[in-house]
Amino acid sequence: MDVSGSMNSSDIRPSRMEAAKQMAIDFVQGRPVDRIGLVIFSGESFTQCPITTDRTTLIQQIQSLESRRYLKDGTVIGEGLATAVDRLSRSSAVSKVIILITDGKEDAPDTRLIDPLTALEIAKSQRVKVYTIGMGAQPSTVSENTGNTEPRRAAAFDFLDEQLLQNMADETGGKYFRARDKEGLQQIYNQIDKLEKSEVDVTSYKKYEERFLPFALAALAFLFLELVLHFTIFRKFP
Repeated sequence: MDVSGSMNSSDIRPSRMEAAKQMAIDFVQGRPVDRIGLVIFSGESFTQCPITTDRTTLIQQIQSLESRRYLKDGTVIGEGLATAVDRLSRSSAVSKVIILITDGKEDAPDTRLIDPLTALEIAKSQRVKVYTIGMGAQPSTVSENTGNTEPRRAAAFDFLDEQLLQNMADETGGKYFRARDKEGLQQIYNQIDKLEKSEVDVTSYKKYEERFLPFALAALAFLFLELVLHFTIFRKFP
């Protein structure tokens, strides 16, 4: 999940970040048997929550997210993807899926280690399927401190690299979605949920308890009684 400053934009109510968090939580709650983790990225990437089945901890980590709180400014989509792939590469699961959410384009600092195309090749080599979601109803605005009392807000008209997100999805067998509002984002998650249904192997154990003994004893008792009656009360004389 992208946690850069532009995720605070309110074109998706109450904000892109809050909408993304709520839909992610709903998705996690609807996947009770999956192992899921959380990677965040801005000017660098970080594993916020390792892959786990602990839904409570994962949801708490999602709820705590705030843009510009954890990482330096920028947008390193490639490193975010590479970090997520690295986490999945340690799993023995057959199906490995990444849902990558961003509202920007690659805007990397000089410290960047992995570019988006290299990260894409890594994902392909690990057979990881990537679903990408581009967020935003309109160009995002960013604050610029010009020394005045109030910061000037400037629009970033080329804020979303849809071609990159499309390529990441196409080349890994996933799908690219554009979320222009909260309802649209929810529909996107619903589609991904249907496309990525989990197959669960269930092992059943049956405990057998023998209950024939009382009936067998009763049958023997009736047989004995029949023999006794046959040679006593119901005895036939020639």
